[in-house]
Amino acid sequence: MDTMKAGIILEPGRAEVREISRPEPGPGEVLVRLEACALCTLEQRAFTGIKKFPMPYLGGHEVAGRIEKTGPGVDPRWTPGLKVAVRTITRCGQCRYCHLGEDTMCERIGNAGRQHPEVEGIGGLAEYFLASPGMLYVLDEKVLPEIGALTEPLACVLHSMEQAGVDFGDIVVVLGAGIMGQLHLMLSRLRGASVIMVETDPVRLSDAQKLGAWQTIDPSRENVADRVRELTGGDGADVVIVTPAISALVEQSVQMVAKNGRVVLYGSFHPDTPVCLSPNKIHYSQIHLTGAVNPGSRDFYRAARMISQGSIDLSGFVQGIHSLDQIQEAFEDATGNAKYRVVVRMNTAVGS
Repeated sequence: MDTMKAGIILEPGRAEVREISRPEPGPGEVLVRLEACALCTLEQRAFTGIKKFPMPYLGGHEVAGRIEKTGPGVDPRWTPGLKVAVRTITRCGQCRYCHLGEDTMCERIGNAGRQHPEVEGIGGLAEYFLASPGMLYVLDEKVLPEIGALTEPLACVLHSMEQAGVDFGDIVVVLGAGIMGQLHLMLSRLRGASVIMVETDPVRLSDAQKLGAWQTIDPSRENVADRVRELTGGDGADVVIVTPAISALVEQSVQMVAKNGRVVLYGSFHPDTPVCLSPNKIHYSQIHLTGAVNPGSRDFYRAARMISQGSIDLSGFVQGIHSLDQIQEAFEDATGNAKYRVVVRMNTAVGS
């Protein structure tokens, strides 16, 4: 049996490369030779133990690569060598939500079984990934692997932007200037909105200014809700987007949003602490409070096109590249140095 390398978390704080079986495409399946995998917050939480996963665990879902081979019955458009991003989260196509076109709510998301029989996990931190053609999105040949791997996070934010309904002339408050916050800033700017970025890290606030933030607020120095109301003539923001995993920010968001405004809870919350909200505040102000989870197929398609066409520049978000053989160092870099994204390149020669 052919084998391949995989970067596996053995226990919190410890990862190593192991050999596992290489999958073979069956009827209707495509084998992708992965070139890059970005270490999302999900994988980082698995490594640090903040979120509990079955161990050993093979994560990785922000991936890009090339088609290696196809199984019987695959449309010939999916030719070996084609550069693709992979939407690793599958959808069943049969449940109520898939039939409604809401495939981010598919009842089978996260329950499709193991990618690799030997180990739990999504499976993107390996040299090969088995996919259906519906999971593949074509990337232009000029797109670097580490940028192609950012298709998934960009798609996630595109979905969030649809939930937020950001429009021309809106004032948008983005809480948190990590990669997801900065992507919300960039996309809001593309939609003609003005953005107030809220963040304690001065470097990330400076980055936000360079990306076109209208105003920046350091919450350790001033009351955010008061400052937002001051900047908006007392009205509040049209949209507030919460990206950090801090439940208390939900209460703060409702305080600073305008009447008929939208609050989007973008990220998951750890720990999932209950919050105190005034039902009448939401009722009388017609505040729209919603979440945003998983990118849909339309989001992924648009993200791949934006990256391929060069309509958005993501190069500044890749702040560390490691080979798969350096998986321990890659996780330590991602979890210990406050970087936007650390990317694992599957080839040993990182610079190639």
